[in-house]
Formats: sequence, structure tokens, C-alpha cells
Amino acid sequence: MPQITPKEWRRTHPDVGHVLAATVDLNGVWRGKRVPVADLEKVLDGGLRLPLSVSGVDIWGEDIAGSKLVFEQGDVDGICLPTGRGIVPVNWTRTPTALVPLWLAREDGTPFDGDPRRALDAICQRYRERGLTPVVAMELEFYLVDRQTAPLVPPLSPVTGERLFKTDVLSIDELEQFETFLDRVNGACAEQGIEVDMAICENGPGQFEVNMRHLPDPLRAADDAVLFKRLVHGVAQQCGFAATFMAKPFGQHSGSGCHVHFSLLDRDGANMFDDGSATGSHHLQHAVAGLLETMAPAFLTFAPHFNSYRRFQANSHAPTHARWGHEARHAAIRIPAGDARARRIEHRVAGADANPYLVLASILGGALWGLEKKKLPPPALSETGGTDEAAPLPRNWGEAIDLFRTHKVVRDMHAPDLIRMYCDCKEQEMDKFARTVSPLEHQTCLETV
Repeated sequence: MPQITPKEWRRTHPDVGHVLAATVDLNGVWRGKRVPVADLEKVLDGGLRLPLSVSGVDIWGEDIAGSKLVFEQGDVDGICLPTGRGIVPVNWTRTPTALVPLWLAREDGTPFDGDPRRALDAICQRYRERGLTPVVAMELEFYLVDRQTAPLVPPLSPVTGERLFKTDVLSIDELEQFETFLDRVNGACAEQGIEVDMAICENGPGQFEVNMRHLPDPLRAADDAVLFKRLVHGVAQQCGFAATFMAKPFGQHSGSGCHVHFSLLDRDGANMFDDGSATGSHHLQHAVAGLLETMAPAFLTFAPHFNSYRRFQANSHAPTHARWGHEARHAAIRIPAGDARARRIEHRVAGADANPYLVLASILGGALWGLEKKKLPPPALSETGGTDEAAPLPRNWGEAIDLFRTHKVVRDMHAPDLIRMYCDCKEQEMDKFARTVSPLEHQTCLETV
């Protein structure tokens, strides 16, 4: 998007009285300040400060008990620097406003490793040093829901007035019924410079998938994803719905995933995964092997919440084992068919509830680990009929936290500050869920046992 000066922007947006200046925390939640538009230049010049600890608060926005940043270091401020995205218009609020995306640095200007965008940038830097360019596209699934009822239910059709209730995959009718919402999403994406490709009706009632275009810039791709999630929430409210990127909002319907497609360009711009064959190059094999070996250790970045683990079920498209295959949508790693020049890897593990920066950092970090160590994967599913002895992926939150905190391969990919902050955050959230007794437990046992 073309960059303009704050003065020029204020002149062309006289109806905007304030902007939101914000960074993204480890959970993928935007956190920041409401700033008068007169102070826009200060924000863009790096004059805004936020506590470094804001990156690591839990999903409810609470500080982490015993946090070193808060209690040992005095909860010091960090410098908020613009990401380069500029001023992003917001068109779904009652009064016009805008968002300035930021990321955190320490007082001396060095990157703050606890910022998830910094984690992805560190991985991208390793690719740049090797003259390699990842080309990335993300697919995000989400549900529209009715917030006026309890328990949570799918929405009413804006056309028929009837409640959606059934699986209707790739339904054209459902796309037409929600065309106002989808048109407004597309309009907001265009204003924010988010390059979306196509939208489809997914398996669940009121579930949609939006595909983003392939970009030779993983940071830009992740920026687009976090901005997209926020605008979907905003546009849904504008249209009288709520939107959710929960991994499994309905137990009886399909979960929502975040699928990542990527290829790798060499210094000359050639696709390193393409050797002219239908199976792909040895570079592709190495990357797949790295992804499979790092999948379980990095699983916490793909399944970060209590609800995330409801999505991984047998006989579903959410993988339960570290397997790969050609055109195998039930595998964790899929190699799509098609033109060999566009040979790529599809990573199908992450839920839509995951932080896009951490998802891409773990995927690209895992692929690079395999490329550097020249690992080879086990036979593909298509070669074994699905009977291989692939390792199971973590089945619960606690196992994923332990692996992320202790596994050597995670330390090879991520900074110590990020590992500590992320695990501390997830353990605090897990403890709160463990102390919460559900209504189902009361219904089952209250006067029975």
C-alpha cells in the first residue's frame, strides 16, 4: 500500500478523530491504545510505549503470575515501532477510525523476542541469509454464529430467516444468502490491502473458508491473517452476527483450521520444490521430513487453547498423527497435485484459533531444520495405504506445553524469552480451565454419584 505522511492522511480523513495503535500478543490478540489523530505522527515515529509484558498476558488479558517481566524487571516499557503497514482504515465501526500495527523493541532498540511477529521475522532472516524466499498462502476457516441465544447456535439465514442446521459443503446457495457479509469482508480487505483469493462454504452450518493469495513475504502474509481475523469479527457485528475462529465451536460439526501452503524460491527465483516430477524435488523431501519431526514439539503453536484439542478426532480432516501424502487431505502434510512449477507443501495441522505469526514461524522453522539437516521423510501415505507407524501428535494441552518448553528442536527455532513467556501463559490458562467445573459435570454427577 502506498505510504503517505500523517499530515496528508489527516487531510484526506477529516472525519477520523482517533486511531488505535496496537501490537499483537502471543495469543494473536490486538492490544494497545486509543490515540488522538493529532498524535498520529508520534505513533509513526516510534514515540508510543507499551509494557513488554503485554505480549505475554493470558487470553483474558491478565498478567502472568510470577512473570519475570512484571515482578523482577519492574514491568518496563518497550518501544512500539510501526511494522511498515502504515495506517490501516477501519470501516465497520460507528465512527470512522484506523489501526496502526506495531511491534515491540527494547529500550536500546533491539528486537523484543517475546513479540510473536519478531519470532517470525527471526526465522525469515535465516532464510534471507541463505538467499531463500518462502512463498506463503494461508487459508482461514471460521463460523458465523448467533449471539442472541444460549447455548451457541448457527445464524439465521438473511434471506430465508431460517436457522442453518446442516452440513452443506461448497453450497452456492449459502454463499448467496450471506453475500452482503462476504461483500463487506471483501471491501474491508481491499481497503486494508489484504490480498484474498476466494471464499467457499465449508462443512459446518454458517462455516466459511477464505483463501489468501500466495505472497513472497511471510511477514506480510501473517500480517494479512491477523488483520483479516479482526475485520471478520468487526464486519460480522456490523451485519448482526458474531464470528468465531474457535477451533471447535460446535462438538457435532467440523472444526476450523488454518491451512498453510508454501513453496521456496532460490536466489534465481526458481521453485526449489519443483524438479519436473509429480512427487517433487529432494528439497521438498527434506522440508517434509523437517516438518514431520518438529510437528509434535511445536504443536502448542498449532493448538494453543483448551478448545483446540477438540478438533483433533479420528476419521476427520484434522490430523492426529505426523503423516504426509500426495493429495491426502487427512494427512498432516499434503503435497497438492497440479502444475509441477507450482509444487508446494500444504501444512494442515493448525487451528484457526492459532496465532498466524507463531504458526508460520514453526512451519518455516521446521522446514528449514529439515533442509539444513538433509532429513528424509518416511514413505508417504499413498505408498503405504495409510498403515505407517507415524508418531501420534499431542492429545492434550499439558503434553503440548511440556514438549514446547523442553524439546531441543523448539530451542533451535524459537528464542528463550518467547518459549518461557508462551509456556507460562499457557500453563496459567490451563490451570484456570482445570479449576472450572462445567455444567455437564453437574448434570452428570450432582445427584447421581
